Amino acid sequence: MNSNWDKTVVRVEGLSKNFISGAETLHILKGIDFEAGQGSSVAVTGQSGSGKSTFLNIIGGLDRSDEGHVYVSGKDISGLSESGLSSYRQKSIGFIFQFHYLLKDFTALENVMLPAYMAGMKKKAAIEKAKALLSDVNLSDRAGHYPSQLSGGERQRVAAARAMINDPDMILADEPTGNLDPQNSAMVAELLYAGAEKWGKTLIVVTHDETVARRAMVRYTLENGRLSLNGGQA
Repeated sequence: MNSNWDKTVVRVEGLSKNFISGAETLHILKGIDFEAGQGSSVAVTGQSGSGKSTFLNIIGGLDRSDEGHVYVSGKDISGLSESGLSSYRQKSIGFIFQFHYLLKDFTALENVMLPAYMAGMKKKAAIEKAKALLSDVNLSDRAGHYPSQLSGGERQRVAAARAMINDPDMILADEPTGNLDPQNSAMVAELLYAGAEKWGKTLIVVTHDETVARRAMVRYTLENGRLSLNGGQA
């Protein structure tokens, strides 16, 4: 493991997660260790049902592990209360999902600025920051449009800008190109990787798309509850 903790953004130790299905216990994650540094990009691939989204959700504070610890910027989030996890998600994580989850009655600009405004940023400052992020994703001319007036690729680019608004430590992307055609998939992938590098963010992408996975600095496969790197258990 990397001993330079100053640059390590997320460190996972002994992560396990089980699900009960009738009389059967499904061991989804089995003692996973994992680490990612500031500005790095990581892709996690694997079959459907292998636990990729569960792994991402535990790092993002949307789910809890049965065993193990998740350290983000040196702090153990595993024992946080629900309110503590909510604060952690708001301040430290930018989420991008397969479905954009934009609010249909709000413009692109309003969708991007809203998380910052809700976190306590002054409205004018939140609007200016949202405008700058929309410019970064080449959507300045679409700022006043509603989600229904945007293409699928444009909606995901708005979602990417929204994920950055609170200056998170990490961007967690769960099948971010799953609903897009190849051209838009390539565009969104380029935006995620180039944006993470530009902004110095840690990017973790769960994907079935080999084109998206190949862009990552590091690639893992999740299979039978184990995370492997270059054929060896991580």
